[in-house]
Amino acid sequence: MEPIIATRDLKKVYRVGKVDVPALRGVDLLVQEGEFVAVVGPSGCGKSTLLHVLGGLTRPTSGHVLVDGNDFITMTDSDRTKFRRHKIGFVFQRFNLLPTLSARHNIALAQHIQGNGFNPHRFDAVVEMLGIKEKLHHRPFALSGGEQQRVAIARAVICEPKILLADEPTGNLDTENSQIVLNMMRRLNRSFRQTILMITHNPEAAAVADRIIRMRDGRVISD
Repeated sequence: MEPIIATRDLKKVYRVGKVDVPALRGVDLLVQEGEFVAVVGPSGCGKSTLLHVLGGLTRPTSGHVLVDGNDFITMTDSDRTKFRRHKIGFVFQRFNLLPTLSARHNIALAQHIQGNGFNPHRFDAVVEMLGIKEKLHHRPFALSGGEQQRVAIARAVICEPKILLADEPTGNLDTENSQIVLNMMRRLNRSFRQTILMITHNPEAAAVADRIIRMRDGRVISD
């Protein structure tokens, strides 16, 4: 079976003034469809850059990155944007919810942006699984941090992306809410076979994944 994510000798170099700063130094990575993978490592090791490259947000300097059979190196910016809209969901440390909209409308907006209209069956299934059915009429300021992150996850997966990329999804949460969010992501992975790649510096968060990939200095040092 072809992996849903594959990188080979993936490199990313940033230009800072007159100095080249390597963020990725030849990363080889395979992720199968339906896997839950955690990428861990110290700050500055390249894990967030890796997520941005895999999400089509940042163009790599060299190497190959294939996501669902598409090589981001050969795609135009426009093509990557369209691909990202339909195939990839993002969850970040900051919840990035629209403060003037209710939880329901924050989630439903993602379906409208994709262009397929509102799907009530998918909506009901996702909010039920994430345990936010009773919170849908609340605006973000009336929700706890854990509830806001669950709304953000619902928004990310409502359009049935093949891949969910999560960058420190529990970074702004206390221990109890972190565990709730991680359990919900595990349920999404098991019930919907949602492929998840999660960046984290927290060993306890990484422990919920099927695999733990460790990075240091822009390289994978263990898998």
